[in-house]
Amino acid sequence: MTLLNRFVSFVQEHELLRSEGHLLIAVSGGVDSIVLCELCHRAGYQFSIAHCNFQLRDVESEADATFVLNLAKKYNASIWYRKFETTARAQEMKSSIQETARTLRYTWFNEILNGNREGFLAGKHTSNPNCILTAHHLDDNIETSVMHFFRGTGLSGLRGMKLRVDQLVRPLLFAEKNELIQFAKEEGLIWREDQSNQSDAYTRNYFRNIILPSIREVYPGVEQNLASNLLRFSEAEQLYLQAVALHKKKLLETVGGELQIPILLLKKVIPLRTVIYEIIKEFGFSSSQTDEVIRLFDATNGSFIRSGSHRIIKNRNRLIIVPHTTVQHAFQPVENNDHTVQCMNQVFHFERLPVAEHMFHETNPRVAYLDAALITYPLLLRRWQKGDYFYPLGLRKKKKLARFFIDTKLSATQKEQVLLLESNKKIIWIAGYRIDDRFKLTDQTKTVLKIEMRVQ
Repeated sequence: MTLLNRFVSFVQEHELLRSEGHLLIAVSGGVDSIVLCELCHRAGYQFSIAHCNFQLRDVESEADATFVLNLAKKYNASIWYRKFETTARAQEMKSSIQETARTLRYTWFNEILNGNREGFLAGKHTSNPNCILTAHHLDDNIETSVMHFFRGTGLSGLRGMKLRVDQLVRPLLFAEKNELIQFAKEEGLIWREDQSNQSDAYTRNYFRNIILPSIREVYPGVEQNLASNLLRFSEAEQLYLQAVALHKKKLLETVGGELQIPILLLKKVIPLRTVIYEIIKEFGFSSSQTDEVIRLFDATNGSFIRSGSHRIIKNRNRLIIVPHTTVQHAFQPVENNDHTVQCMNQVFHFERLPVAEHMFHETNPRVAYLDAALITYPLLLRRWQKGDYFYPLGLRKKKKLARFFIDTKLSATQKEQVLLLESNKKIIWIAGYRIDDRFKLTDQTKTVLKIEMRVQ
């Protein structure tokens, strides 16, 4: 079967492209992208060409750009072209040249797919492309998998690149590099050689030029073996994701808009660390934080860990996962050195004072005077939950909050707005209503924690 027939069959089998769609092909000028253009042309697809000039090889980069512009004329295709100050951006982003170029490239591609016309030079197509094609092939995929293996990865890394990620499509992952070169030579195609591909200074080139050839000396069929592994890893990942989805379904509960996990149920999960990571990674937490989550099981109530976007808070026998923006609305830890804390539409001011006579006779429900020596940090500001109880000031008998709210004649709406201040799983103040008798000021009190609640 010819390469063209295999290309058409592969695309149809995996439903990668629509015949009526308008494709955008990322073209560097190298043999891979040149062959991709030719295959798409012969298969009858309508496409535009996009070229990034990273200005990393002086006149060679400019020559690549000129070559690709002429290639667009050959196919009567629209052309998108953009120059990048890659070296300067790499310094700004504090990342490698390769990683910076990749970020710049895909950011621009996504902008094109979303309707941004920056970089459009000329052509007949006025509609936005519906997907971007890259010329990654089987050798690229094998190299990616091996690199991930040595760097450290899970199944998603071992299975290499996906055929499709949203609007990004890789329709050449079935073909080996030498097949593309052979096709290009047989069809008289012209392409540009990037001399930097021979440099071992880049990580991928080191694996391509040094590591894999060395392994081939011991295992002559290494590429074929690794290609088979990619398929097995891909199928294993599907089973893995199905199992993870079942664990998430059993463990995750949405309560009052917050994501909650019962700790006792989570403790029984096997394998624990893997399931925890699969749950927390989508909220910006790293694999190294899985042990921090496990330590929260036995941590003080109100303890938490954070990622760039979320917090995981220990609340009694549950873990609560909330975005930083929502933490202010439902669950707010309070540390010993916090002076002002916001929760929902209330602002709480914390202050340590020496005991004074007037504090024993305070009647303002929005101010609480508590014995600081009896309080354990971190505190936790939160909404009330079914089963909550406290010891109302003046009584030595506990009372459920549900009954307290009935006696206080709070409406359903008013109850939703009530905040509790908790210390080591004990409610010390129903904010705006009453403190707990166990934390009141006594003749033995030496230091007072004054808390004042104000509307924001």
